Amino acid sequence: MDKKLRVVSLFSGCGGLDLGFEGGFSVLKKSVRSPEWIESVDGKWATLKRTSFEIVFANDIRPSAKIVWERNFRKEGVFHLGSIVDCVKLARVGEFRFPEADVVIGGFPCQDFSVAGKRRGFHSERNHLGEKKKIDAPMDETRGKLYMWMRDVVSLVKPLMFVAENVKGLVSLTDAKAIIEEDFRNIEGGYAVASARVLHAADYGVPQNRERVFFFGFRKDSLKKEILRTYEKTGGFGNLSPYPSPSHKYTEEKGDFLKVHDVLSDLPEPDESLDPSHRAYSKAKWYGRHCQGQVEIRLEGVGPTIRSEHHGNIEFRRLSPNHGGRIEKESHLPERRLSVRECARIQTFPDSFDFVIPGVGGSEAYKLIGNAVPPLLAYHIAKHIEVLWPSIFETIVCKCQEKIRSNTIVIPRKSPFLFPAPPIAT
Repeated sequence: MDKKLRVVSLFSGCGGLDLGFEGGFSVLKKSVRSPEWIESVDGKWATLKRTSFEIVFANDIRPSAKIVWERNFRKEGVFHLGSIVDCVKLARVGEFRFPEADVVIGGFPCQDFSVAGKRRGFHSERNHLGEKKKIDAPMDETRGKLYMWMRDVVSLVKPLMFVAENVKGLVSLTDAKAIIEEDFRNIEGGYAVASARVLHAADYGVPQNRERVFFFGFRKDSLKKEILRTYEKTGGFGNLSPYPSPSHKYTEEKGDFLKVHDVLSDLPEPDESLDPSHRAYSKAKWYGRHCQGQVEIRLEGVGPTIRSEHHGNIEFRRLSPNHGGRIEKESHLPERRLSVRECARIQTFPDSFDFVIPGVGGSEAYKLIGNAVPPLLAYHIAKHIEVLWPSIFETIVCKCQEKIRSNTIVIPRKSPFLFPAPPIAT
């Protein structure tokens, strides 16, 4: 495409979804099955080509997310720290303006839908800042309903399309999936919303047992007439599904997938590394098999789901034979949990992506990595959309590309949007 497609990113975290949408990062060469995606090769690593997308706005409530995002994306004035709820409220009264964009993306908070949590769903006990909800707090500002505020951003920005992500557990929580799909369809102006689908990261070259549900929406008044007719008649998009086809095939015992050994085999022991993100790892001891995360990773399998919370539950890189360790050639080495860098590699972040930096310790880095969408999975989505774009929309880019545009973001000096966030965990 001649011009970059502008992207507004919400609930950005450290930028896994953003990195995948922009491309230009390195991954294991054998994880890529489309040679045309590769810009260059260095040994077993390949650098992916840049995409047609550009992040023009990013947002999160975690100060650590802002620090890590800005360190790695090297963009000034793009990442805005604070709650999207406050941002939308200010936009409604003219005190804040989102930049114009062609696409809105975001992984709205998932803790209340995860099978690993209390599964409060729409009835979350916490507010949009992650704090314990007060009795008289507005119900539509709970953490479990933040997708509604993403919907409001879409209504304000009016992009040609949006992509939303959440945990697989949302699908099995009563009728949450259907409710969210319907709410997205009713966005002002009308959006054609594809039936949400669960994607397994290991089917896309990610060495991790990670399943996530994705929602895609397209602005009806910008779709080609035949595409809109198909959607109105069938609720789908014919042979133009927004979901990318798998490049690999994961099954529990066999199949075609990347293994943990593929991405970790060349890393030295943390104490021998100069990388702060590899030298940092949880020193929590083995608590017993009854606790979460007290197992050794399988080098010949996929990695465990890297979790967004860290309470000494990061899986072990190795355990002693007494605790169930099976890596005989490493049995003489001390037990230790996965390092921050090892978790990042399992998520497909490149080694050039820094996590443990001034202001961000190992514990917080674990959380940022666990919250992220695997960049390689996001890249698959972005490249598929890139191919579909001219086939589904009447115009290559939205009308706002045809005029001189401003990135000006208006924020009042005393705005509650500025820093309503919890302190950094170290």
